Amino acid sequence: MYHNILVPISFDAERDTSGPLKLAQVLATPDAQVTLLHVVEHIPNYAISYMPTEYLTEARKAIQTELDDLAAKLPNAKGVVIEGHSGRTILDWTEAHSPDLIIMASHRPGMQDLLLGSTATHVVRHAKCAVHVVR
Repeated sequence: MYHNILVPISFDAERDTSGPLKLAQVLATPDAQVTLLHVVEHIPNYAISYMPTEYLTEARKAIQTELDDLAAKLPNAKGVVIEGHSGRTILDWTEAHSPDLIIMASHRPGMQDLLLGSTATHVVRHAKCAVHVVR
């Protein structure tokens, strides 16, 4: 049983959040804190100039609302939105908040993952706590 669980959430179409959320519920102690974390990747400056000025603010609000809706399904859960590179930012967050478990969804690996790696692979290799990957 775990007391501080991090569940990185990706809203990509091929990611299913139900598995990690169910597992967090099963593995959490009754008083556990569960954090649903979404990392918003930085948009390059050349691309941001073509977007409406309110785009980032509205996108962040929509993501926070989605996380809050997911968090409402778990006791003691909260949603957090941060910016950065997914793998590094998840690891930086774990350094600052010391979860004892990370539960993340992963897609089926393809040839590109053998060459580039994925967020789940990066977190599994470098996290200082237990990591459970759900497919």
